Amino acid sequence: MDKVIHFEIPAGDLDRAKEFYGSAFGWGIDDVPEVDYTILRTVEVDEQQMPKEPGAINGGMMQRTPTTPVSPVLTIGVASVEDALKRIEDAGGMVVQPRTEVPGMGAFAYFTDTEGNTLGLWETAG
Repeated sequence: MDKVIHFEIPAGDLDRAKEFYGSAFGWGIDDVPEVDYTILRTVEVDEQQMPKEPGAINGGMMQRTPTTPVSPVLTIGVASVEDALKRIEDAGGMVVQPRTEVPGMGAFAYFTDTEGNTLGLWETAG
């Protein structure tokens, strides 16, 4: 069974959104400028940057653009993004953004389900 492992929040004003989530929930916020992304820590992590609490997930934030989803996205961890996209299409979903490499980390994709919801996929490099 593939698990929800991450969430993403698109933001029109990143500084304002970072201030909001840090103040309202006490989340840790770390910018990753080389990939234009902000890590959101909702729970402490181990040496591999994985949540220490079973079932907990952390997330990220990115600048909202014409190619990013407009609403928050749940991300599902899969062994193969390509295989998952095939299963999604066979089940009636649609690919929004095909498999995209994140050098040294893995690959992601976005899809819509049969109800029009946008979700993400993540394949860890290995």
